Amino acid sequence: MSTIYTHQDANIRKTWLLMGLFFAFIVLICWAISWYYDSPIILYVAVVLSVLMNFFSFWFSDKIVIKMSGARPVTREENRELWNVVENLAITAGLPMPKLYIIHDAAPNAFATGRDKDHAAVAVTTGLLSLLDRTELEGVIGHELSHIGNKDILLSTIVVVLVGFVVLLSDFFMRLSFHGVAGGGRDRDGRVQTVIFIVGLVLAILAPLFATMIQLAISRKREFLADASGALLTRYPDGLASALQKISSYSRPMERANHATAHLFISNPFGRKGSAGFFNKMFMTHPPVEERVAALRGIHP
Repeated sequence: MSTIYTHQDANIRKTWLLMGLFFAFIVLICWAISWYYDSPIILYVAVVLSVLMNFFSFWFSDKIVIKMSGARPVTREENRELWNVVENLAITAGLPMPKLYIIHDAAPNAFATGRDKDHAAVAVTTGLLSLLDRTELEGVIGHELSHIGNKDILLSTIVVVLVGFVVLLSDFFMRLSFHGVAGGGRDRDGRVQTVIFIVGLVLAILAPLFATMIQLAISRKREFLADASGALLTRYPDGLASALQKISSYSRPMERANHATAHLFISNPFGRKGSAGFFNKMFMTHPPVEERVAALRGIHP
């Protein structure tokens, strides 16, 4: 029987699988390039970079996400109501108090990040605080704390760094195709440059698809589970349901909306207008709000 605990274990397995696949992907591509250039140093550099990026994404990806979002830390004295809501629900959930951040943005939204419950952070926008009442805010915070308790946050956060590295790698190969590499190789004519150009082009195409595949792997079940866990935590499912309706009714995107971090937020940071476009639909990772609200209102506290 599937429980919250089995989902937590599955998230841990997915995290290690993701990092392993990332390592293998980078090494395979760079092995091919090193073979064409008859230069093993390329492969050695790739292995070192892959290990470093896995380490970096594990330890520092949450700080990168916080920086990308423009969030700033908040103290109890600055916003006592928000602090008390987070602290009370964290105690109820049996979690340490996460670091608390505020994003100065009129769009109502929130996210959780960090590598584990002892190194977690929750960020909310000023728009969220001004739009929601206390029970709705508790619903949103309960949802985000559930991501921490369900061990979603590491898997969600390292996606940002790993996908970004794939994009940088594609750019590196594209530059190689135009400028070439000094020294010997298996083939010094234009065929090698053509091969490198094709590899870079394929990587450039695959980078957003790679992001989408990972986000879909995290996808709907993660959000539904956090909704359900958050509703059980607050014992008031209608609070989160009402919050989701209000959040989804806001049409403008966040000022720092980013496809790399979109899956971290409780709602699509591109707003209703952004979600209508084909490109943004490719990156949608949240179930429709109507489905989430219906599921929540079918939960009896």
